[in-house]
Amino acid sequence: MKRFFTTIFLGVAAMIFASQSAQAQNVQLYYDTGRGCATSTVEMFKPDSFGSTFLFADFDYAPKAFGAYWEIARELNFWQQSKVNWLSVHVEYNGGLNTSAGSFNNAWLAGLTYSGHSKDYSKTWSVSAMYKLIPGTVNTLGEKQVHNFQITGVWGLNFFKGWLTFSGFIDFWRECRAWQDTEYILVTEPQLWLNLNRIKGWDKVNLSVGGEVEFSNNFVDRGFHVMPAVGLKWTFK
Repeated sequence: MKRFFTTIFLGVAAMIFASQSAQAQNVQLYYDTGRGCATSTVEMFKPDSFGSTFLFADFDYAPKAFGAYWEIARELNFWQQSKVNWLSVHVEYNGGLNTSAGSFNNAWLAGLTYSGHSKDYSKTWSVSAMYKLIPGTVNTLGEKQVHNFQITGVWGLNFFKGWLTFSGFIDFWRECRAWQDTEYILVTEPQLWLNLNRIKGWDKVNLSVGGEVEFSNNFVDRGFHVMPAVGLKWTFK
């Protein structure tokens, strides 16, 4: 039964994001050297007059799809012309499935985001402080502990005249898990990309080569782990 619902989830999610791929900011494909599997990512960021929407979905393959995870976040900012346009209200959902681990705990987040950018938008950053509701959380005593928190930082930096992009995120949150002796989890994934559209005559080839390194503590397993991945990224413009 678990595999049946996993298959349904993967199929529906794949159709949703395939139908939106023409509007997606980028699509990424990685080979994870630490886990020995491939991961595809569809990512979209869309600002509007009321704030912005960000979403991404990851699918893991080895060689068939065995896991999926996605997040969707909305920044609400109705005061973009005011002096406090750097502050927005943040709401978010994330969750997923894995054929061996089962369903991940659904998480609902709400809080505030501070964001900024350079004049030419070559440098962007944001920090969010959020209340995190995880209905499936149970502490080591078997008691529900659904009320948690998360702090997230996101950055993007283009340099060397646009040849290189350094981007990523860092998450720190509390979530009890039966197999862990700590409640606190840290994950960060810095990425470095070489943008091939800077090559003369390749201005329409929006392909980047590079990869990321995942640094985590008490995320999938106990303790600190480093997992590098090499990848390709196509950016839609």
